[in-house]
Amino acid sequence: MTSLTGFSESAQTMSLVAFCAVATITLLLCVMTGPDRDDLDEFYTGYGTLSPLRNGLAIAGDYISAATVLSTTGVIALCGYDGIVLALSTALSLMLLMFLLAEPLRNAGRFTMGDALARRMPGRAVRVAACAATIAALLPMMLVQLAGAGQLMAFILGFSNESLKTGFVIGLGTLMISYAAIGGMKGTALIQILKIVMLLGSGALVAVLILNRFDWDPGALFDAAARQSGAGPAFLHSGLEFAGGPAPRLDMITSELTIVVGGACLPHITMRMYTASSARQVRRSMSWAVSSVALFVLVITVVGMGATALIGRTTIAGADPQGNTAYLLGSRAAFGADVSTAETLLFTTVTTAIFLTLLASVAGMILACANSLAHDVFAAHARDLSARREMTLARVSALAIGVPTILLATQVQHRSLQPLITLSFCLGASALAPALVYGLFWRRYTRTGLLCTLIGGSLTVLLLMPGTNLVSGSPVSAFPEADFNWFPFTTTGIVSIPAGFAFGWLGTVASGRGKAEEQRRQYEAVEGWILAGVLRRGS
Repeated sequence: MTSLTGFSESAQTMSLVAFCAVATITLLLCVMTGPDRDDLDEFYTGYGTLSPLRNGLAIAGDYISAATVLSTTGVIALCGYDGIVLALSTALSLMLLMFLLAEPLRNAGRFTMGDALARRMPGRAVRVAACAATIAALLPMMLVQLAGAGQLMAFILGFSNESLKTGFVIGLGTLMISYAAIGGMKGTALIQILKIVMLLGSGALVAVLILNRFDWDPGALFDAAARQSGAGPAFLHSGLEFAGGPAPRLDMITSELTIVVGGACLPHITMRMYTASSARQVRRSMSWAVSSVALFVLVITVVGMGATALIGRTTIAGADPQGNTAYLLGSRAAFGADVSTAETLLFTTVTTAIFLTLLASVAGMILACANSLAHDVFAAHARDLSARREMTLARVSALAIGVPTILLATQVQHRSLQPLITLSFCLGASALAPALVYGLFWRRYTRTGLLCTLIGGSLTVLLLMPGTNLVSGSPVSAFPEADFNWFPFTTTGIVSIPAGFAFGWLGTVASGRGKAEEQRRQYEAVEGWILAGVLRRGS
């Protein structure tokens, strides 16, 4: 038997066999469920035939990425209270989408975020800007999933060869491109459903085993985690993650706000709104999605705290400074010293669920980027483009997005990936969220205001992000050997979120009163449809 930071040969062998089986089965499912006709509605939305339960599980599957599973559990294991608040913020973000944006998004859009924004303000510039913002927001997240895949597979399977790690990145990336290009919306939805069922099912069993080790007393679990953390009572109070900064409390609040505002506005999440056949269906789908994510938060809280309580914070940080292996270490530790065949099988299920999460997460993001590139940039401005040619464009776009992403992932896999995760959330909160809120609810919002929001919010994030403490200035930053930490916060949200909204307001004001009034009249013509799915009489 190996130590807690390693895995037995039988577990590694079973995991490898399971990974190969899952890759084969999911690819076959994509082929079987992919569109069999040249129909854009089938490829982009799956005809909206998913039931609320299945669509809700698919939304939750897209929302819970591998980065969320591994990074958030790691923060819980290393920072205690701050990690739990971070996990709760992810659930709160989806609730914000459910109550504020889900139904108007479904009513205003058809296939992409560009459709929703261009409903009021049609034009090439709007669609191109929406596509650029979509790719900019999702590319960092895709790099995180792919770059982390090689490290994760090496940790699970017990190898250290760098060429093998790179080979896993390339192989998994190729598989993810295939999912998006072949399966379309329905195929990727099926994989997301399978992923979330396996992830929640195996995670819930691990959480039960951990609670059983502490006589079903969450208080005893938390106290044991605090003792094993080396931080004492501070582990169960706010501020541990952000200690050392000039304003730790403000940094924490800003980080949570960025996740709440930006998380659910990322394009691979919003595209799932268009798969619902009616406003009632999208509300029911979001109810299932929020419930699934809430269960996920409970699971990773128990697993993260259990990892610290059972093996200690030092061991977790020694395996990975960011704690990205805490979920696996906590799952392994839940079985105790003597591991039976049944427990080895359960652990293999856990690792397979993580593997499937990697595959499904990037597939959904590639699909969102490819759909936007094909539909918003090429098809929207080409005359007499047939459905068959647009679907071909979407599949080629998946390849055009996926290949550079794979190449970039091989270059960043040896760096800290936390800045890339944060960059995606910052772009979602600072550019996409203001554009959606203004575009769906502000009557006088103009095309100039929209472009200022998307471009200004994105540029603010890109200018500030290199100066944050995630990029340099600490041993766990992306460039630990350098120190150009002139913006000493974890995220850019404290400046970039207000800036995104301010740019939209200033751009609208600069458009002039006449243009704003024209937009108000145009909005009033479709307001009933956007907000409630009901057209005004005479419109």
